[in-house]
Amino acid sequence: MTGTPTDGQSYTVDVEHPDGTATLSVAHGTVLRDALREAGLSPHSRVGRRVNCGGRGLCATCGVRVADPPEPEHWHDDLAARFGYPRLSCQLRVTRDMCVRIPEKLVWGGRESD
Repeated sequence: MTGTPTDGQSYTVDVEHPDGTATLSVAHGTVLRDALREAGLSPHSRVGRRVNCGGRGLCATCGVRVADPPEPEHWHDDLAARFGYPRLSCQLRVTRDMCVRIPEKLVWGGRESD
């Protein structure tokens, strides 16, 4: 869709997670972490589910891989994008259709190189 987003506009977020795949319909501007958690898909590791910063972009435990990711708007997300680490789902707003993968992780996701 083109133009200015309207109230009620939603996007498709395809999610690959350790237990399979899911397709979510997410309202424009929703924080990706919140949408994932609402759908019962935690972006956190087992440890991170209990100990995390609550979506403030400080702990880096909510990392996801995004196909064709948007430009980073947060300092940590900028570093992650530059060096191949997962992007923080708490710092990504859904403003278009997206494909994301929740990687297997002990606490944080590992680095991937091009």
